[in-house]
Amino acid sequence: MARSDFTFFYPKRVRFAEIDAQAVLFNSRYLEYFDIGIVEYWRKVGMYAEMGLTGGMEFHVAKAGVEYKAAILLDEMVDICVRTARIGTSSMTIAFELHGAGKDDLRATGEEVQVHVAEVRGRPTPIPQNIVDMFEKFEGRPLRTGVPA
Repeated sequence: MARSDFTFFYPKRVRFAEIDAQAVLFNSRYLEYFDIGIVEYWRKVGMYAEMGLTGGMEFHVAKAGVEYKAAILLDEMVDICVRTARIGTSSMTIAFELHGAGKDDLRATGEEVQVHVAEVRGRPTPIPQNIVDMFEKFEGRPLRTGVPA
């Protein structure tokens, strides 16, 4: 995917505590960066206002993956690019890319499937239409897949 396919990005500097012995971003930190990206993305979309900090909607990560393309180094600025790829009945797929700051300089790609649940330990439940509408408006395109009209 081209960097221009992402409506949203969040800049992040690589800190000393995030690198390995070769001064390269440690592999587990990529998922942490995706988490930082999704928090800021959801804030921008307006999701936090809908969820509330407690007792609101719950989403759980059902699947997460990373593909490493090129090293990310200590003190480097990267852009965490985030977009909703699709929304199903009870899940949404989020796509991520990490790029050198301000450039089409792909370092990693990732995908996460988030499942909407009725409560913290609950079963999957349909994503409310107002949430779908909010993400479709932000992304400027239809996101629903496999859901009867």
